[in-house]
Amino acid sequence: MSVTPLRPIHRFLPGMAAPNPVVLPRPTVQTLVAKLMQDRVVQPHVMLQVLAQHTHHRRHLADMLLARCAVPPDALYDCIAQHWGVGRVDLMALPPDPRLTAQLNHVTALREGLLPWRKVGQATVIVTAYPDLFIRHRAWLEDSFGSVAMAVAPMIQIETALLAAHGARLAHASETRVPALESCRAYHSTTLQKPAAVLAAIIGIFALFQPVAALVAVFSIALTGMFSTNIMKLFALVLMHRPAPEPRNATMIAHLPVVSVMVALYRESNIAAKLTARLDRLEYPRELLDILLVVEQEDKMTRNALNTSDLPGWMRVIVVPDGTVKTKPRALNYALDHCRGAIVGIYDAEDAPEPDQIRKIVDRFHQRGPEVVCLQGQLDYYNPRSNWLSRCFTIEYASWFRMFLPGIERMGMAIPLGGTTLFFRRKALEDLGGWDAQNVTEDADLGLRLFRHGYRTELIDTTTFEEANCRSFPWVKQRSRWIKGYMMTWITHMRDPRLLWQQLGPRCFIGFQVQFLGSILQALLAPLLWSLWLIPFGFQHPLPNAIGGTAFEAIYLAMMATAVLTIFFDIAGMRRTKHGLNPLWALTLTLYHPLATLAAYKALWELMTKPFYWDKTSHGHFGL
Repeated sequence: MSVTPLRPIHRFLPGMAAPNPVVLPRPTVQTLVAKLMQDRVVQPHVMLQVLAQHTHHRRHLADMLLARCAVPPDALYDCIAQHWGVGRVDLMALPPDPRLTAQLNHVTALREGLLPWRKVGQATVIVTAYPDLFIRHRAWLEDSFGSVAMAVAPMIQIETALLAAHGARLAHASETRVPALESCRAYHSTTLQKPAAVLAAIIGIFALFQPVAALVAVFSIALTGMFSTNIMKLFALVLMHRPAPEPRNATMIAHLPVVSVMVALYRESNIAAKLTARLDRLEYPRELLDILLVVEQEDKMTRNALNTSDLPGWMRVIVVPDGTVKTKPRALNYALDHCRGAIVGIYDAEDAPEPDQIRKIVDRFHQRGPEVVCLQGQLDYYNPRSNWLSRCFTIEYASWFRMFLPGIERMGMAIPLGGTTLFFRRKALEDLGGWDAQNVTEDADLGLRLFRHGYRTELIDTTTFEEANCRSFPWVKQRSRWIKGYMMTWITHMRDPRLLWQQLGPRCFIGFQVQFLGSILQALLAPLLWSLWLIPFGFQHPLPNAIGGTAFEAIYLAMMATAVLTIFFDIAGMRRTKHGLNPLWALTLTLYHPLATLAAYKALWELMTKPFYWDKTSHGHFGL
């Protein structure tokens, strides 16, 4: 058997003899420290370093030793079991009774490192990763399970055993964390098919009998979408040229918090080693850094790559059970319960964050009040010169993260989050229900839900570098997923417009329509507006005759003004980066935008055929 016959569990295990009675001092963390050094399991100088941080940071001693790679896990838990006089259970060889594990909430099990294992005689054996804390749990455990006995096992085995015993239940929980009224999970591919068919028929009949009126109506919608988004850009441009608010005086942090960072991986076996190297550059105490590499259960390729990698002790692999959807937000919801930090962050597989980023995040949360629950960092690309597409993508990101998002933050509106370099106060994120597991642009949706519930998001001056997706077809696939998520987010939050109006207020409600509906309409109807640019080349167009020459000239001048504004806006964002790209590249974005229109039509088709399909973006093609 894989259970060590030690006190007090021996009396509950058949065939195990009691050890000779020895009078021992009551086990404590302090006596465990002495034993670890006496048995030479941990070197004294390493233990002194860990102890200097242990009281200060209030993290479990075992976790801190493993995070520093100071001791092999097997040797550590053998010593812990001997010191507390209990059995060490190998949960891989002897899995728990699922009837018992079902009686304990999985969130409690993961947070407290507890797992009901098996009935032995009249007692229930409770496996724990932290025997020094078992006494505080004994009372409520006995209320739930009757007489209990303690055994020990590493935390990673407890997590794996829970997955094996209750994978389906845990998968369902990760898919339904967000309240139904705020989730898109009730949406079905047929939801829009009938209304779309009816709308198309109405437009067709209207165009047949009133072609001029139909033409004017469609162009009016297209122009409204374009002008509204560009007016918001203009406000952002003006606000960003004003002096930034003075930062508050920094105060000393008495106890640095544990920070958990989740990295969702799917078919990413080729970048596992690079990811580890990039995250290893983070300048934050390793015993306070909790990196979770989140992989799907069926993704054996990535799991095998991680299993053969020499991962440091402050990184761990979280396996997500198979479910009805396979999306990044579902994986994050599942991994959220495994996080140990008060602050939870998100990185993507190809990310290279600035080394001091975590410390900046911790300092900003410390400076701000509890109403600021989310910090969004800036995203940039480390391969801006790979080709023309990477240059355009870099310029677009620069204007988005350095101009548009800071501008709407200063306007006091909801910030549609990016999918990475996001950090949350864990308590608020859990109260909100985490991410909508079915939404393929879960970040933008979460930003709006945070705002609706009265929480604040701030942008922070720290940059994470990514790999620019600079191959045409993969770019369209990625952008179509983002636009489809915007469409789904707008539909979900507009279920009850009156409630949304009340929660956001008139100004922010209009801002939401501009950010989401306006950008969607602009992408879908852009070809209509492009047709107007053919007029100077001698092409005949029906719109001038339909609305009159004076009105058309005014519209045409306004369109030219918005084109100039867009160029200046992009250049302003580009100048806030260190890439040194030639500003003339901003002029070529006119040829870049049609790709977004192609992606928008792909998104609309998928919204009516396979709304929850996650079109995977491949990474690792360009090095840092």
